[in-house]
Amino acid sequence: MKCEFCNSETTRKKVRKSHWFKGSLYIVEDVVAQVCKECGERYFHAKTLDEIDKKISGKHEIKELLSVEVLSAQ
Repeated sequence: MKCEFCNSETTRKKVRKSHWFKGSLYIVEDVVAQVCKECGERYFHAKTLDEIDKKISGKHEIKELLSVEVLSAQ
């Protein structure tokens, strides 16, 4: 597929995705995405995102817990 931003080709890769679900932030590894070879923009299929939501809402193994700081730009 073509990137919407720079019109370069994308390639299928597994990436780490930050994913918000019901007000909580999750980091999901090995998510299939189309990634632009030029600018790095990532595209996720709707089915893939639905599968992530389903996995998070059910019983799942936690690989690691992280602490994240939230800052204001102002």
